[in-house]
Amino acid sequence: MTKKDVHVVPHEDGWATKKEGAGRAGVVVNTQKEAIERARDQAKREHVEVVIHRRDGTIRDSDSYGNDPNPPKDKKH
Repeated sequence: MTKKDVHVVPHEDGWATKKEGAGRAGVVVNTQKEAIERARDQAKREHVEVVIHRRDGTIRDSDSYGNDPNPPKDKKH
């Protein structure tokens, strides 16, 4: 089974969470902050990564909630 990361992406109605490879958004909310909270909850349940995008589509940040064999050494959390 391959892991399906959860992405926080811009949406015409605000921000959305979208699983990797999915055809449509999972949850659409007004703010990016709320979308990130929802994505983190889902990622923790599924032990996958959250990938946060900017409005222009570039990646802003990512956090892993799974069994990462090479965890990052960042100190942001």
